[in-house]
Amino acid sequence: MNLNVILYQPEIPPNTGNVIRLCANTGASLHLIEPLGFELEDRQLRRAGLDYHEWASVQLWSTLDEYRAKHPASTLYAFSTHHSTTYTDVQFGDNDSLLFGPETRGLPLDIRESLPNEQRLRLPMRPSNRSLNLSNSVAVVVYEAWRQLGFSGQKTPG
Repeated sequence: MNLNVILYQPEIPPNTGNVIRLCANTGASLHLIEPLGFELEDRQLRRAGLDYHEWASVQLWSTLDEYRAKHPASTLYAFSTHHSTTYTDVQFGDNDSLLFGPETRGLPLDIRESLPNEQRLRLPMRPSNRSLNLSNSVAVVVYEAWRQLGFSGQKTPG
């Protein structure tokens, strides 16, 4: 499996640390789009990621456009509470890119609108709630995409 998780301008170190751990355990690659709301050596980031940093593929990018230029064949899916298509309504493929916005403001409108409707996805929530935690959202989507890909590369029991 080769999924790409993109955190666009993440702000909270423990969330990114949790996503590092998730990526290490699923084989997904993590891409961080600057500016970050913390230093990569942040103690809270390291603590949340525990000792998984060495097993995770993490790359830093100056802009989302820079990332996209290096991954032109990757289908980019953007996640937001503003979208109508549910993440379970699409068939994820190997090498897809899963884009999540910053914790306090989400993905900018221009990024969301730059994608076709079928690539703008959401996670269902109850009507009275604002949003899910970033690392929880990433985990839900990564595991669904990995499930659709047959859990390729998983550790087998025994």
